[in-house]
Amino acid sequence: MPQLRVAMAQIDTTVGDLDGNVAAVREWTAKAAADGAHLVLFPETAVTGYPVEDLALRRSFVAASRQAVGRLAAEIADDGNGDVTVVVGYVDQHEGVGRPQNCAAVLHGGRVVGRYAKHHLPNYGVFDEYRIFTPGDDLLVARVRGIDVAVAICEDLWQDGGPVQTADEAGAGLLAVINGSPYERNKDDVRLELVARRAAEAGCPIAYVNAVGGQDELVFDGDSLVVGQDGTVLSRGPQFREALVVTDLDLPAARTPGWEEGVQRITVSEDPVPAFTPRAGEVLEPLPDVADVHAAIVLGLRDYVRKNGFRSVVIAVSGGIDSALVASLACDAIGPENVVGISLPSGYSSQHSKDDAEDLATRCGFEYRQYAIAPMVDAFLATVPLHGVAEENLQARVRGTTLMGLANQEGHLTLATSNKSELAVGYSTLYGDSVGGYAPLKDVPKTLVWELSRWRNAEAVRRGEQPPIPENTISKPPSAELRPDQTDQDSLPPYEVLDAILEDYVEGDRGRADMLAAGFDGTLVDSVLTLVDRAEWKRRQFAPGPKISFKAFGRDRRLPITNRWREPQASDSLTPPVDVKTDSPVAEG
Repeated sequence: MPQLRVAMAQIDTTVGDLDGNVAAVREWTAKAAADGAHLVLFPETAVTGYPVEDLALRRSFVAASRQAVGRLAAEIADDGNGDVTVVVGYVDQHEGVGRPQNCAAVLHGGRVVGRYAKHHLPNYGVFDEYRIFTPGDDLLVARVRGIDVAVAICEDLWQDGGPVQTADEAGAGLLAVINGSPYERNKDDVRLELVARRAAEAGCPIAYVNAVGGQDELVFDGDSLVVGQDGTVLSRGPQFREALVVTDLDLPAARTPGWEEGVQRITVSEDPVPAFTPRAGEVLEPLPDVADVHAAIVLGLRDYVRKNGFRSVVIAVSGGIDSALVASLACDAIGPENVVGISLPSGYSSQHSKDDAEDLATRCGFEYRQYAIAPMVDAFLATVPLHGVAEENLQARVRGTTLMGLANQEGHLTLATSNKSELAVGYSTLYGDSVGGYAPLKDVPKTLVWELSRWRNAEAVRRGEQPPIPENTISKPPSAELRPDQTDQDSLPPYEVLDAILEDYVEGDRGRADMLAAGFDGTLVDSVLTLVDRAEWKRRQFAPGPKISFKAFGRDRRLPITNRWREPQASDSLTPPVDVKTDSPVAEG
């Protein structure tokens, strides 16, 4: 039976950096060639980065993508690797209608010898491909060293029928699928089950290469797979880092086809590979839950900082759990030498909070400064008299202004510290504690904040290191400290209850009746849902942050700000609990 050494290069590309991405493909092709690979697979639109969004609507961008692929083919040959067959994603143009297409190019001998356009264009969740691209029609089958290799792109695998079924009918010996599949919790198990099922349907092994890296709010986790027709995992790559996943496969020889509708065949090379002793593929286990969430956030933060030209970050460290976790994540992502923590105590800040913030800085090793905001608040109030909630929110806004001023002066990226639970119910001050260019915890519920903090400390102990987050920060009741003896639970239900309601409403799109049937208290549900609905205007103005859940705020969940629909309640006169940290949309219009 013919053999083929397949290399999957799960690489971290940058949207729009065509020269840099081309250089990376050349570099990893050279590594694969040095390892004896015959076929090298790269992720979806690796040449342009993924997702390109509306850049694809610019003719200049599409033209540059096409030119880059042609240049890439020639440069791989110039490197002495022209005998290797390379499949790489890029953006092309439909010759008939002139619209962009999400494509895979087959490169060999210094030329682009084959082209495949993605059939199924996702139009859900974070994906908008249907409004951007034109779908393809034909399956591409490339004969590589006497083996027929069918090519597909990402969503083509998720949809029933289509290219998978055609690959079976075409008698493909291998289905190569290039992907830009974003990370979500537990998605690795879903992917594995999908690939195994599709391999059986295609009647051949599947090589599934996935991108890795952060791109705005998306994180790609790698986790590339080769799965046999019988569902056996032959190779599995690492998560959240670049890698070359190499697999030796025994595959059926190509057959002589008859006339086929919907199949485009090209011959790259007929001569089979001389027999060699195959190596067993490496099968890495995926990270356990919480550990992979931590890795996803760290990677997303690191790439956002790096790809947007920043070298350092600044964080308001209050002594609370959210800012402590963000600071720890930042140190893991870019090193403590590139992190600046600012304590901004007010007259209501407790001594233990100030001590916890300083202890955090000592444990993590980042630069720590303290600026008291009470004189600034007093000076403002002496000029503009504010009272009640407006006065409390002023403290947060003075902190936000101070933080952004330092970031502006010193060139840092400001990290916002609000979590998903707070964003959901509007429990933050606009232009106050919500300021920032990136929000690592944007998709992290409060209960998961505690889990991540405990996990990170336990991981430090396992490594023989000092835990980064002070135990007192984890164990004390959370508080905004905007008035004496304040705690979050003065205004909100316990976070375990709140997060359960939010999971149903935000991620599950369940209505009030569904939640009452699940056993939640009706009055509590009504108050939480009202807070969520009223906070949409505030969420629209929040910083981007890494998506880790099925439905994150932002690209995943799109609701109108001006919206009078409310879930039917038991009483139209129900008044939600007063949230002392929540701005009034009426007051701030």
